[in-house]
Amino acid sequence: NELSSLLLSSCEDIHVTICPLLIVSLCLFSDVAVIYPQDPVLRMGSNLTASCWIHPDLGIHASSLFWTLNGQQLPNSLYRVLSPTNLSVTLAGLNASRQTSGDNLVCHNHKGHILAGSCLYVGMPPAKSVNLTCWSRNTKDLTCSWAPGGKGETNISTQYTLKYKLRWYGKEKECEDYTHTQPYSCSITRDLHLFTPYEIWVEASNQLGQATSDVITLDILDVVTTDPPSGVTVGRVGQLEDQLSVRWEAPPALKDFLFQAKYQIRYRLEDSQDWKVMDDVGNQTSCRLAGLRPGTVYFVQVRCNPVGIYGSRKAGIWSEWSHPTAASTPHSERLMSGSCDSKSSGDSNSTLRRELKQFFGWVRKHAYGCSSMSMKMYDQWRVLMQKSHKARNQVGSPRG
Repeated sequence: NELSSLLLSSCEDIHVTICPLLIVSLCLFSDVAVIYPQDPVLRMGSNLTASCWIHPDLGIHASSLFWTLNGQQLPNSLYRVLSPTNLSVTLAGLNASRQTSGDNLVCHNHKGHILAGSCLYVGMPPAKSVNLTCWSRNTKDLTCSWAPGGKGETNISTQYTLKYKLRWYGKEKECEDYTHTQPYSCSITRDLHLFTPYEIWVEASNQLGQATSDVITLDILDVVTTDPPSGVTVGRVGQLEDQLSVRWEAPPALKDFLFQAKYQIRYRLEDSQDWKVMDDVGNQTSCRLAGLRPGTVYFVQVRCNPVGIYGSRKAGIWSEWSHPTAASTPHSERLMSGSCDSKSSGDSNSTLRRELKQFFGWVRKHAYGCSSMSMKMYDQWRVLMQKSHKARNQVGSPRG
C-alpha cells in the first residue's frame, strides 16, 4: 500500500499531453492498475471496449473510477462495472487519431489521480501510392516523388519505401536518401546505370496493412532535367519601340554532354502576373520578342529541355525557369513628338497605325515567334515605313 500511494502521488501531477509512456512505466509496472487492450491499433469507424483493472489492495471500488480521452472526461453512460476491481468503457465509431503519438485513454480514481493509461491509434491501412514520377538532374542522380493513395494520409504512422532494380538483372534495392522538404520523395545517388531501364515502385505499410504501387519502367537518359539557362540578358533592338532582344547560354552542367536543347521563353508586363509563353524558340540561344508595348517594362525568363543526351530519342524534362530579367522598350517618338499641323499629324499617325496593325496581324498568323526570316522581313518593312513617313513629312513641310 505504501508503494501504491507513492506511485499514485508521483502520477497525479502528470498532465497527459502525449502518449503516457511515463505513466505506463511508473504505474503499470507495479500492477497498481492495468488497461486492456494496451495501445491498440484500430480502423476508423470501429468500436472499442477497454477495461481498467485495479489491484484489490488499493481498496478502491471500480464504480468510483472514471475515464478520460485526450483530457476530456467520458460520460458515465459509456461505463460498465465488470467486477469490484474492473471498470470498462465502450467507444463506438472511432474517428482518426487527433495526435500523431496516439490518443490518450486514461483511467482515474475518484480524486482524479491517474491509475493507468493506454494509447489509441486510429487510422486506415495504406492504399497504393499514386503519381510516381522520377527525374535525373544532369544524370547525377535519380529522384522520385509520389503521393499517398486513397484519401491521402492514413492518420497513423505509415512507412513509405521506394524500391528499385535494374530491369533485366540485379537485385531489389531500397532508396536511402529521403528528403525532408518533400515527405514523399527519395533520391538515388549511388551506383547509377545509364542505358539500362529501371523498375521502380513504392511500398507503404503500417500496423493495419500494406500496399504496393504500380511499377514504372524508365531509363535515366529519358528523364534528364537540368539547371535553367545561364547568362540571360534582355536588351533593346536599336530604337524599335516594340521589340526586345533576349540572349542566354546553355546550362553549364550539360556542356560536356552530346545533346541538343529546346528552349522556351515567357514574358510579362511589369504590372501583370499573366505570362505569355513562346514555344517555337527551338535550339537557338537568342530570340526577339516583337509586338510589345512602347515604353513598357517587361520581365523575361528562359528554361531548357535537354534532348538527345547520349543519343536518347526522347525529350527530357523542362528545367525550372531562370531568374526574371527586366528590360524596357523605348518610348514611341511618334506619339511623343509635337506638331503644329494637328490634322496632317493625325492623318499620318492614323495611317501608320493601320499599316502596323495589318503587318502585326500577318506576323502573328504566319510567322510569329523567333523565325529569323520573319524578323528580317520585319526590319526591312520598318525601315521602308520610316522612309515613307519621312518622305510624307518632307512633302507636307513648307519650303523656305
